[in-house]
Amino acid sequence: MVFWSGLLLPVLYLTILIGSLATFSSLYRRRQIAKAAQLESWFPPHRARDLYLSLLHIDPAEASSESEQKITQVPDSLLKAALLRRALEDIRRIVQLRGSKQALQNLVQRGSVGDELWQRFQRAEQEMEAEVKDVAQEAEALVPGWGQVIFQSANEFNQHNLLRERIFELKDKKEADIAWWAARKAGIQSEFMKELEEEELKKAQGGEGECACHRPFGFPGGFAPPLRPSENRGFRLIITVSTGSGGGGGKCPAPRGQPRVVVSQ
Repeated sequence: MVFWSGLLLPVLYLTILIGSLATFSSLYRRRQIAKAAQLESWFPPHRARDLYLSLLHIDPAEASSESEQKITQVPDSLLKAALLRRALEDIRRIVQLRGSKQALQNLVQRGSVGDELWQRFQRAEQEMEAEVKDVAQEAEALVPGWGQVIFQSANEFNQHNLLRERIFELKDKKEADIAWWAARKAGIQSEFMKELEEEELKKAQGGEGECACHRPFGFPGGFAPPLRPSENRGFRLIITVSTGSGGGGGKCPAPRGQPRVVVSQ
């Protein structure tokens, strides 16, 4: 009797401890489940899935119009198209999840984002796994063997759509580039013509009071080649050829065809 009375207190203590731990674990799990249910979904509502389920469970007895009541069953071709559209949306979401996972893991490890965002991402992955299994089962029920290749077909459609969007973007960019280059070309032409007009005007103004025979030999328009800084010191030799008539009556003092040497500093 004394032995059992001595064991009563430890047994009672263990019972209370185990019961408290079980209660705490149950409450903690319920809170985590409720918190996960309140988390915002990673993706927007799945319209393609809702459309397929609506077509699959349509009931002609609940139709409002007479034309809808005549429909006894949705055609299989329409169900297949809706299911393929659903698989295409799943492919897009899977690609987005795979592309964001590594970057999100790095942000979580650095502490840049909270655990709530990572929980939302993990929940989205679990939902996509269940969605893929559901789509494969639905495809297998419609056409035997289709469940193994439906996502391959959806991936091909997705690649085709991405390529088409890229082509449209390049076409829009091409039109914008053509318009920009046309404007740029017109601006370059106007600047070039303006520079030509300014050069012609400068030549006309600079050649009014200058004798043609006094131009430096071998360089038209009185142009003399510039000297380097080391050559700017000392004298400069300019050879001109007289083109006027001989004698002192003309503007040119040098005889016709005789070189005239001019030394300038």
